[in-house]
Amino acid sequence: MKNKLIFLTTDSLGDGDRELGTQLLETFFTLLKQREQLPAAIFCVNRGVFALTEQSLTSLHLKELMDNNVPVLACATCVDYYHLREQLTVGEISSMGHFMELAEQYEVLTIS
Repeated sequence: MKNKLIFLTTDSLGDGDRELGTQLLETFFTLLKQREQLPAAIFCVNRGVFALTEQSLTSLHLKELMDNNVPVLACATCVDYYHLREQLTVGEISSMGHFMELAEQYEVLTIS
């Protein structure tokens, strides 16, 4: 995982039941934070920025990853579109340009 950039596009994993998808996403990050090798960064776009708010239990796991020096980044356009700037509990505001720079350095793993 250490050479991967996680591109989180949603706050619910998969296309099925939303409640199940929310649980699956939380499980993914629970397991991810326990791995010896952590990702280079996590970049959240579209509904993925909701995972950075109190509305999502995933935010707790993302906070732990951030505490372990994994940059957790939020697309500024997406945060502003959903009016979430004041609700973010974890992560830093970033830009799509920064994502593109990271994507040139690391393999991108898209979570949707």
